[in-house]
Amino acid sequence: MESHAEFLRQVSLDAELAAALRRDHREAALSEQDRAMLDFTVLITKTPTAVTRADHDRLRQVGFDDRAILQITLIAAWFNYINRVADALGVGR
Repeated sequence: MESHAEFLRQVSLDAELAAALRRDHREAALSEQDRAMLDFTVLITKTPTAVTRADHDRLRQVGFDDRAILQITLIAAWFNYINRVADALGVGR
């Protein structure tokens, strides 16, 4: 998480946003679409079997189509995967 927050701070040049996202994305100054996307990525990170049609519908309500929902899912799942591999191998320790 720290490396992702630092990357965001560097590329966005917005230290306040990076810090707010590090603390709690629900408190950060985000668009409704960005908040819905991050809510979904937290859900699939913590409890992927809890995803329902309503979660997909919420993404559609804020403007994501099926292709975008697939992309969000694939990218979040890939980061979850690669972070777990790195953690299991002790990368960064």
